[in-house]
Amino acid sequence: MMNGLARAAVRFRPASFVGSFVALLLASTVITACGLLLQTGVTAHLAPVRYANAPVVVAADPSAKISVRHGESRETESTPLPERARVEAALADRLAALPSVAAALPDLAFPVQAAVPGAPVLTAHGFASIGLTASGPQPGAGGGLLAEGRAPGVGEVVLDTATARAAHLAVGDRVTLTAPTGSGSYRVAGLADPRVGTAGAWFTDAVAGQLSGHPGRIDAIAVQVRPGASVKEVAAQVRQAVGGQAQVFTGDGRATVEQPLLLQAKVMLTALGGSFGGIATMTAVFVVMGTIALATNQRAREFALLRAIGATPRQIRRTIATEAMLIAPLAGLLGILPGLGLAHWWFGQMVSRGAVPAGLSLSVGSIPMLAATGSGLLAALLAGYLGARRPAKLRPSQALGESAVERARPGWIRTTVGLLALVGGCVLAGVTTGQSGADAANTALGVVMCFLLAMALLGPLVAWLATTVLGLPLRTRPAGAAGSLAADNSRANARRLASAITPIVMVTAFCGTLLVMGSSIAHVSAEQVRGGMVADQIVASAGPGLPVDAAARAAKVPGVADAVGVLHTGAVLRSGDTLNTATVLGVSGDPSKVLDLGVRDGSLSGLAGGTDTVAVDASVADTMKVKVGDRLPLQLGDGTPVRPTVVAVYQRGLGLGALVLPRAALAGHVGTGYDSQVLVHDAPGADRAAVAAALARLGDGAPLTVTDAAGYAAASDRDQELNTWANTVMAGVLGGFAAVAAANTLVMTVLDRRREVGLLRLSGTTRRQVRGMFRWEALLVATTGLLLGGAIAWVTLVPVARGLTDSAPYVSPALVLPVAAGVVLLALAATALPGRALLREKPLTASAGRR
Repeated sequence: MMNGLARAAVRFRPASFVGSFVALLLASTVITACGLLLQTGVTAHLAPVRYANAPVVVAADPSAKISVRHGESRETESTPLPERARVEAALADRLAALPSVAAALPDLAFPVQAAVPGAPVLTAHGFASIGLTASGPQPGAGGGLLAEGRAPGVGEVVLDTATARAAHLAVGDRVTLTAPTGSGSYRVAGLADPRVGTAGAWFTDAVAGQLSGHPGRIDAIAVQVRPGASVKEVAAQVRQAVGGQAQVFTGDGRATVEQPLLLQAKVMLTALGGSFGGIATMTAVFVVMGTIALATNQRAREFALLRAIGATPRQIRRTIATEAMLIAPLAGLLGILPGLGLAHWWFGQMVSRGAVPAGLSLSVGSIPMLAATGSGLLAALLAGYLGARRPAKLRPSQALGESAVERARPGWIRTTVGLLALVGGCVLAGVTTGQSGADAANTALGVVMCFLLAMALLGPLVAWLATTVLGLPLRTRPAGAAGSLAADNSRANARRLASAITPIVMVTAFCGTLLVMGSSIAHVSAEQVRGGMVADQIVASAGPGLPVDAAARAAKVPGVADAVGVLHTGAVLRSGDTLNTATVLGVSGDPSKVLDLGVRDGSLSGLAGGTDTVAVDASVADTMKVKVGDRLPLQLGDGTPVRPTVVAVYQRGLGLGALVLPRAALAGHVGTGYDSQVLVHDAPGADRAAVAAALARLGDGAPLTVTDAAGYAAASDRDQELNTWANTVMAGVLGGFAAVAAANTLVMTVLDRRREVGLLRLSGTTRRQVRGMFRWEALLVATTGLLLGGAIAWVTLVPVARGLTDSAPYVSPALVLPVAAGVVLLALAATALPGRALLREKPLTASAGRR
């Protein structure tokens, strides 16, 4: 009988379930999208392209690892290295001697720029690897893959046919190529066969090693298998031969070697889908439970009537469970399709911004969809059970009377848990004050969730206090009868008001935390760049970068007093049981004339004396507990461990770099040894325009750009775009979901006031006064939600901003005003539209509670 009643309620009164259905659908959408990103991060793989014809590839470990003890066991923590790690070139000869190995081809890749107008950036290799990408690979010299000419010798190069023809070059011509270690003129010894398929340049292996800046070291070794030998057998032999010097890759694992970004993308997608997805899932379940609990409470008269005619508590709970089983799976299934669309859009945006390799595709599987549908169903069942617990327990003789009035105060269990959540949020906020910036940022959303849970559980008390304080102006004469009605109604129905305020608080807290965190970092970073960059001229290349001798050549230009080359890279620091990546500047000489880093202790001049020194940002120094004169343990970009001496501690690391090391200490440990910029300090009285023109001619035909400190600041701002975009998308997903949930809840609360509106109309209240009452209530709800959400965001952001930027949060009016205006408009629209629908009904019909 109760199952039939549930089916009849859903069939003949669908309006009562619309709000719950919308909340479940949106929850399924968000959980599906985050789950698909997590699944993609876990299962991401690419088919090898360059190493497709090499069954076994030997390369260095692309991750930094530490062993961490957890109780009786030890676990390995890892993070992707900022730069490519390399292996010794001599290892190729040892592998080539193995009995099942046909050939072991050393592979090295680095970009070079031809001094030919319109020429593309070429990828340079050693000539031994020319046959790697061709069909039917040619081990050894690769002579069979030349369309014209011969293999290169010293001072010679082989170009691909397409590039040579586009540049009008033939065998025997000379071409100027700029490599990381400098520019030089090379004779074209031959043209590669089109089967090679890449825009490249091939030098002798020894010359390629010198030009790359990594003599004696290579990216990988491509192992060819002898006929009749199995790949598994060869891989085992190779693994034994290399020992712990390198790793052995087979299958799709070879793509990790040729595309280092794949490993970083896997970590990013897993973190995004896991951490943010977990928060999004908790939020979705939180919203679903709140909406269904509200819908269940709104049907208190119906359940009271069932109790009055003899329905048992078990039958009422079974009815609610059956209703959840009827609407939750359908809503979950319908939410999968928009979830797929959101995940595809999100993933495509990351690909277009270079955060994910272009060949990687979104992994679509059933597990995220089942999780989305199942979590919505469980949330619906739990919320319905909790919402029906009180009406189901009432005696039949008391049920109708209890349902006619709002409960005076929340139960002691709800109040206790709410106070615990409030205390937990305060404790977490206090913990973040003693954490580093990254740890504090990771804790931030946990603080938000604790405060939101406290708001949901203590909502009636908070709403009563808010209406008591904010309702005072509404009782004054300027607000009129509509304002007085709004103030009295809101205070008398604080529980209903709390259901409308909570989603508004959620919108404000989530959007405020994520957007202000991003804007604070961007603002402080831009200020540090503008204050720290004191160079008069900044030279950059439109190609892959500037060669190592660019700074020395710039220093010889008339009118230049100092020229410092800057190499951008990264390093890995260990803080406790975690590994963190830090930005690094490699400088050639004393940078104090071109960079004002805000030195707190020591002197930057110590960087010019050798390769065993480092300057450290104050936040890193505090985290690592080092001072001037101490040794700082770190791993360079390719994983090489070093312990340089700290010679200075400075305060502008967020915008300019967390560490500064001598360029010579980094040159052999980066992917490409090009300088990012050359910073120039003009001599007194020099003609800036003349100096800029002379600097622009240093490229040997390659295009160079010369700008000033303002131009450098603009470029640095663009580098922050990915982080800002990521925060904006997360705020959009959570804030948008919470905004729709807020509108959904407001519509549900207004439509539930049919009898109240009818009684007001019968007592002589005009339509205009009722509409005014709704508007004042909407403004009261929006104001309370904005104030509480803003307070939660501020309490969360203060310690995080202190840890990340060493300053207070930066609240941009361009962010705050749209969010506040959006919340107010949302509340007004979600209240006015259903309110007008109620006013179109006849007062007698409405007061009778017709559905």
